[in-house]
Amino acid sequence: MTNAGDMLYSSQDYLTIGSAAEEKIVILPLGAIEQHGPHLAVSTDTDIVSLVAIAAEEKMSDQVVLCPTLTFGSSHHHLSFGGTMSLSPALYTQVVVELVSSLLQNGFRRVVLLNGHGGNITPVKQALALLSGSYDTYLRPNIVLATYWELAGSIFAGAAPMESPALSHACEYETSLMLHLFPEKVQMEKAVRAERPESNGYIGWEDDEPYRGVSIFKQTAFISGNGSSGQPQLATAEKGRHLYQHAVQSLVTFLESFSTWPFLQNLKNKDGKERN
Repeated sequence: MTNAGDMLYSSQDYLTIGSAAEEKIVILPLGAIEQHGPHLAVSTDTDIVSLVAIAAEEKMSDQVVLCPTLTFGSSHHHLSFGGTMSLSPALYTQVVVELVSSLLQNGFRRVVLLNGHGGNITPVKQALALLSGSYDTYLRPNIVLATYWELAGSIFAGAAPMESPALSHACEYETSLMLHLFPEKVQMEKAVRAERPESNGYIGWEDDEPYRGVSIFKQTAFISGNGSSGQPQLATAEKGRHLYQHAVQSLVTFLESFSTWPFLQNLKNKDGKERN
């Protein structure tokens, strides 16, 4: 396997990277090392997001600089199961702030945090808020969080050929992707639907209820008997190929748009007048 780190910094020195900074988009993939039920490798989130990022970089090599994947994520809710290595949400937020700050100091102004793990989303949004407060006034960078399955929309939310309503965790979607990308890391004979709590009509423990504005947070061991969710037994490599192709194309389409986004001005002070 070729990983994101091998694709980038082994072939580009600091002078090359620095000269490209202002003109290019820099992508930092965000993964995780955590349990993925009895049938998938703990590297699943890192594996998938890395290959999606690499494929997009190959299609847009003249516009993109690809960072090595941040392998570890915020996964404390999975610690009851073996194999999980996690950074706390507060620490993960700070790690992202420090890494993006480094990229900004290298001259990059368009930064994409390409996410492959649901648990990273909240701390990364907090990092975006901190980075905005620190850099908007004098650098005005465009820094975005983009989660690959959300970029692809309905493809990862029940559209055929998928049979379950949405991507969750070690589910039909992730298992299919791994069957396509890393079949040697999948043990389908162990892929079974986990025992889940009964529905209460408001909280979707996995895919059994639509979001109705009510949230609760529970450790994975309280909502899954084996650490997985969804219906992994429905996964196939053909479905995984379909998902992967759409994930890559959705990312490329977004990057093409992102490359044209203007750097926003402070509208309050644009003409030197105070605005109410």
